Amino acid sequence: MFISYNWIQDFVDLSGIDPDELIHRFSLSTAEVENEIFYKGRDLSGVVVAEILSVENHPESKKLHLLKVDAGDGKTTDVVCGAPNVRVGMKTAFAKVGARLGELEITPRALAGYTSFGMCCSEKEIGMSDDNGGIMELDPALVNGTDIKDVFAIDDIVFEVDNKSLTNRPDLWGHYGIAREFAALAGRELKPLDVADLTAYESLPEVDLKIENPLCYRYSCLRFENISRHVSPANMRIRLFYCGMRAINFLADLTNYLMLEMGQPMHAFDSRRVEKIRVKTFAQGFDFQTLDGVERKIDENTLMICNGDTPVAIAGIMGGLASEIVEDTTSLTLESATFDAVSVRKSSARLSHRTDASQRYEKSLDPEMTVTAIARFVRLLSEFDNGVKVTSRLTDEYARKYDSVVLDFDKRFVDRYTGIEIGNDTIVKTLTALGFGVELENDHFTVKVPSWRATKDVTLKADIIEEITRIYGYDNFDIHTAVAPLYPVRPFEEKSVEEQVKDILVKSFGLHEVHSYIWEYTDEYKKLGIETEPNVKLLNASNPNIETIRRSMIPNQLCQVKINTSYAPSFGIFEIGRVVNGLDEQGLCREEKKLAVTLFSKTETAEELYFKLLHMLATVTDDIKHKSLTYRAKEATLNYIHPRNYNAVLCNGVEIGGIGILHPTVSKKMDKKGTTVFAEIDMSAFVALTDAGIHYCETCKYPCIEVDVTYVSPKFESIRRAIEAVGSELIRKTSVVDTYTDENGKAITVRLVFVHPDRTLVKEEVMETVDRITELLKKENIFMKA
Repeated sequence: MFISYNWIQDFVDLSGIDPDELIHRFSLSTAEVENEIFYKGRDLSGVVVAEILSVENHPESKKLHLLKVDAGDGKTTDVVCGAPNVRVGMKTAFAKVGARLGELEITPRALAGYTSFGMCCSEKEIGMSDDNGGIMELDPALVNGTDIKDVFAIDDIVFEVDNKSLTNRPDLWGHYGIAREFAALAGRELKPLDVADLTAYESLPEVDLKIENPLCYRYSCLRFENISRHVSPANMRIRLFYCGMRAINFLADLTNYLMLEMGQPMHAFDSRRVEKIRVKTFAQGFDFQTLDGVERKIDENTLMICNGDTPVAIAGIMGGLASEIVEDTTSLTLESATFDAVSVRKSSARLSHRTDASQRYEKSLDPEMTVTAIARFVRLLSEFDNGVKVTSRLTDEYARKYDSVVLDFDKRFVDRYTGIEIGNDTIVKTLTALGFGVELENDHFTVKVPSWRATKDVTLKADIIEEITRIYGYDNFDIHTAVAPLYPVRPFEEKSVEEQVKDILVKSFGLHEVHSYIWEYTDEYKKLGIETEPNVKLLNASNPNIETIRRSMIPNQLCQVKINTSYAPSFGIFEIGRVVNGLDEQGLCREEKKLAVTLFSKTETAEELYFKLLHMLATVTDDIKHKSLTYRAKEATLNYIHPRNYNAVLCNGVEIGGIGILHPTVSKKMDKKGTTVFAEIDMSAFVALTDAGIHYCETCKYPCIEVDVTYVSPKFESIRRAIEAVGSELIRKTSVVDTYTDENGKAITVRLVFVHPDRTLVKEEVMETVDRITELLKKENIFMKA
C-alpha cells in the first residue's frame, strides 16, 4: 500500500522533522516499509503556466501544430505540438528550454522542419497521472509564468507499506490511521477529521433499507441529488495516482479517495437504479456482471446488495455494472458498511476476484467508522460541488456490535514484561496518543481500547505492552542478558527416530533429502502416465493442478526424479512427510506420516537397485529397532507399480510399508535408459515397533563351519521359512550370498554358519541339518542345485 507524506500532513503537523528518519521509525515500530522511497516532483523543474496565443496547422503534417506561446517571460515562444486539444487562449503546462521532466531535459529541437523551443505537457509527462490523451488544460485565471508546482501539489514523498505487516491492523489501511501512528511517534497532535454535521438532515425521509443476513454488521447510507461535477480536482487525482489508483469520475474517485484516507470502502449507486436496499443471500446461484464487465458465478453463500430482489453489488467486493455511476448521473445513493471478514474473504476466493475494498473488509473493519466516513464524504462533496443537495436522512442499521474491550493492569506488570523502567506519564501519553482511553490511580491502569483496535487486534494485556514498547522504541531498550532457568527438554520419540532415519540415509548411503507439498501435481502426473488417486480435494483451489491431496509421496518423488535424471547417472532421494488417507468418521482428514525413498540409476540393473534399497531399509530397521525385516508379495493396485515386483515390508509380522519397481510404461517416460525403484514406510507403525535392543553373546572358542547351499527358487522367503522350521540351534547366521539365473530358472545361494558352544562340529552334524532343510523345500518343489 502506497502512502503519501503530504496526505499524512493534512492530519498532523510534521514540520521540522526529517521525513526519512520518521518513516524509518515507523518501519521499526509499526509496519514494514519497503526499501525504496519515492520523492515525487524532485525530478521536475522549469514547467510553468503558459497561454497559447496562436495555433496554425503544420503545412506538411496532419497531426502537428505550430504554436506561439506566452510563458510569462515577456516574449513569445515558438512551439511544435501534436496534441489534439490545442486551441487559442488555452492555458497549459509548458516545459521551457532547460526544464527537466524526469530524465528528459528540454532543448531546442527540430520537428518536421520547424524548431520547437519547449514542450506543452500532458498530465502523464508531468507525472500527475497516466492521462496522455492531450495537453493539460489549466484554469484561465492562472498567471502566465507561474511554476506548475505552485499550482498543484506535485512535490510529495511516497513510501510503500508491506501489506502483510498490516494483516492485524485494519486501522492502518488508510492515511488517517497512519497519521495517528506518525503523531504518536513524533509527539505531535493528531487533528480531527473535518466532517459534516449529519444531524442537519434528520427531518428528511430515510432510505428504504433492511439487513436480511447477519453477515452484514452495519449498513449506513445517504442520498444526494443535483450532482453536476464529473471530473475530480487535480490534487485529488494526483494523490490517487501516487497511491496506485487511476481516476475514473468524480464520484468514483471520491469514494476511492476516502477509502485511501480512512480505510473505509464506500460505494456510490446511481439512485435511479437503487430504491429499496436489501442485504441478503440467495437460495440459488446466478450470474452477475460486475463493474469490470465480467460475468461472475454467484453462489448461495455470497452476500449481495440488492435493489429489492435485484442484485446490484457483491457485498464488500465490487458493485454491479447495471447500477454504476455514468456521465448523466445526477443523483446517488452512498453506501458505507461493514461485513463479516471471513465471508468477504471466502467470497473473494470463490470468485477469484480480490479488490482494494475486499482487502480491507477481510481485516475486520471497525463498524463505528461507517457514519464518520459518510460525514467526511458529505464534507468533501459539498466543498467540490457546492450545488449538491442531500435528499435523505442518515439511514443506519447496526446489526452487530463488537464488544468493548477494557484492560486492567498495574505498573509492576509493565515493568515485568518490558524489563525496563518506563514512567507512568510516558505510558499515559503513549496510549492516549494512540487513541486509548486511560485512567490511572495509584500505579493501576484502566485502559479502554478504541473501537478501531478492538475488532481483533488488542484483546490482551500483553497487547498493551506491545503498544507502549514499540512507541517507546525497541532500540531504546538497555541491552542486558536475561536471567532465566533453562531445563533440558527430552525430544519426542517420533522426532528422535525421524532424525536417526535421516542420518542413516544421508551419512551411510548418500541420499538427498527433498521436500514437497502435500498435494498431487496432476499435470506432472499426466506427463509420466501416472493416474491421480481420488482423495480429499481443496475447495476453491487457485490451480486445478494442485486441488487433490496426495495419498502417497511416491508419485511426487517420481516427478522430482524426472526433473533430475539428466544431472547424474545415479542418485537417490528421500522425504519424511505427510499424506492424507481419506476422511475419518468426524469428517476430518486422516493424516499419516510416511518415509518415501526413491532410487534411480542408468548403470545398475533393476535387481541390483532393488536389493540396494532392501539393504537400506534393513540397515535402518536394524540400527534403530534392532530387528530384521521380512517381505511378502503384494498386489499392485496403482498403474505406476510393476505388477510382479511389488512386496509388502513387514517387521514382527506387522506390515509397515511397501517396496517396488517402477512399471515399464512409466519407466520409459521417466528415462529410457534408467531404472527406478521405490519404497514407502509408515513412520507411525515404524516408531511403534518395540526396540529389541542389542543382545550380546559369548564368542565361541570353537571353529564355525560355513556351508553354501544353492536352491532353485525365485524367492528367498520360502527358504527362510524352511530354515526357521528346522529350528536348529547350531545355525548361528543365515545370509544370501548370490543370485543368478540359468536354464533352470532363478537360483539363490544361501550361506549357513554352524557353530557349537562346547565342541567342534563334525561334517555329518552339519549336513544332517542341511538335508532336513532340503527335504522341507522339496515339498514346495524347491530343489537343491548340484
